[in-house]
Amino acid sequence: MAHFAKIGDTSKVLGVHVVNNSDILNADGVEDESVGQKYLEKHNNWPAERWIQTSYNTKGGKHYDNKTGELSADQSKALRGNAAGIGWTWDADNNIFYDKKPEPSWVLNTTTGLWQSPIGDAPSLSEAEKTTHQYDWNEANQSWDKILRPY
Repeated sequence: MAHFAKIGDTSKVLGVHVVNNSDILNADGVEDESVGQKYLEKHNNWPAERWIQTSYNTKGGKHYDNKTGELSADQSKALRGNAAGIGWTWDADNNIFYDKKPEPSWVLNTTTGLWQSPIGDAPSLSEAEKTTHQYDWNEANQSWDKILRPY
């Protein structure tokens, strides 16, 4: 199955539609995004150029195996940063989908389509700490605060 994001006037994802692979094959029998776009325009009365193919198995610029969830050996299938979600943004200039900005100070990585804190990722927790603690971003202090995990 192929997935296409329906893009609104403000570049927001309005929905994600599933299309049979057979409906996106070109005359040579090869999957072709433009064929899928034309199919969706015909059947959904929405302009072809506002249907953008997305990969359900892509996150952070990497492709994951749909059965195991493990990182795929074939990274050529990674598509547009992330799998599109309703309310996400389509960034045509960077060819990525990304979610809402989590904090005012965070910056979008236009390679992965993920937001990053100004000081990087949260520190690692030990295996024992993972069951009892987590890190939360503190916007006021621009820091990662280790807190007890809520139950």
